[in-house]
Amino acid sequence: MTNRLDVFRSLHHVCLVVADLDAATAYYESVGIGPWHDYPPLDAYLHDLRGPDPQAFLELRYRYADLDNVQLQLCQPGPDDTPQRRFLDTKGPGVYHLGFDVPDCDRAEQDAVAAGLHVTSHGRRVDGSGFTYFDTAPAAGVVLEVRAALGSRDA
Repeated sequence: MTNRLDVFRSLHHVCLVVADLDAATAYYESVGIGPWHDYPPLDAYLHDLRGPDPQAFLELRYRYADLDNVQLQLCQPGPDDTPQRRFLDTKGPGVYHLGFDVPDCDRAEQDAVAAGLHVTSHGRRVDGSGFTYFDTAPAAGVVLEVRAALGSRDA
């Protein structure tokens, strides 16, 4: 890929996959990181969800903390097969993806695909906000995500 993509310019969050969401939250709080909030229900993305297994997607549990300069997310995968479950099972806890703010997820996804990136999953709410994950881990060392929220930093 030789074209620079402007979709990866505004970092919104870093997402860590963890085995135990409650234990991870407690640890981060013990070192002064927080407060933590439960992520809004994932079923809102079922309006337009494309990916491996929608039911397994709904089993993902997220919490987030807004820091001064970036959001930190924790993700505990459910027992079923998801990319996050495979990551945890093969690599252990760690940084799964970097999420970047974009004004329009559909446009950002189109631009990234035109530049040669492959979409691994995509979810949209009725209002058009949502996310797209790209298969960038082999080359970038981490999954890159674009996300757009209408009027909310937490989603």
